[in-house]
Amino acid sequence: MKPQDRPLHINAKKEDIAETVILPGDPLRAKYIAENFLEDAKQVTDVRNMLGFTGTYKGKRVTVMGSGMGMPSCGIYAFELIYFYNVQKIIRIGTCGVESPEVDIPEIILADKIYSESNFAFQYDGFKGNVVRPSGELVAHIEEVAKAKGLEIHKGALWTTDVFGPYVDEEALVSRVPRDLNVLGQEMEGFGLIHIANKYNRQAAVLVTAVDSKFKNKAVSSDERQTSLNAMIRLALDSII
Repeated sequence: MKPQDRPLHINAKKEDIAETVILPGDPLRAKYIAENFLEDAKQVTDVRNMLGFTGTYKGKRVTVMGSGMGMPSCGIYAFELIYFYNVQKIIRIGTCGVESPEVDIPEIILADKIYSESNFAFQYDGFKGNVVRPSGELVAHIEEVAKAKGLEIHKGALWTTDVFGPYVDEEALVSRVPRDLNVLGQEMEGFGLIHIANKYNRQAAVLVTAVDSKFKNKAVSSDERQTSLNAMIRLALDSII
């Protein structure tokens, strides 16, 4: 099936979208990043209130926009950004639940592989695998930037689900995840983004902050969440300049 001749979910002009995109799930987080981290930011898209902004960060032009929750929503925006706007690099930033006792909250995870038992990729183009890998070059660069900043992060496998773990029988889900993957966290968008980026030979990576853990009797305060998310945001932005 041939796509439409114009994007249906982004109403920016082609020149208004930068070649590099930071992609949080929450459009209000995109607005927060634009207002607090970018210079000369302007709103460039607002279809269905999925806000997008373009500005500069340390002289580098960058777009930040929301993707919504889940692979179907994220997949729409990833495709349109790549296909219609020729975006070359996307870094997803988000939050996750912890699936390994080695990760504390609110620590940051950088995915080097992402597992899912979803049919998303099979429906998309017949892909039958359950693991996708982000751009090795981009992952290595993010890791180098984190090291230079003295920021400790975890690099490892993430798990993308079609359901929000706390609302279902999560242990039944966990029991089907291959143990040798040593999954560090669970989220809902990364697999879809990486599959689409790989299909079109674009660089993409996934950074998430751990905000919930079944291994810790600990709640993340609003201040801790904001601070930890800011650290992830700065890491993503510093990795694109």
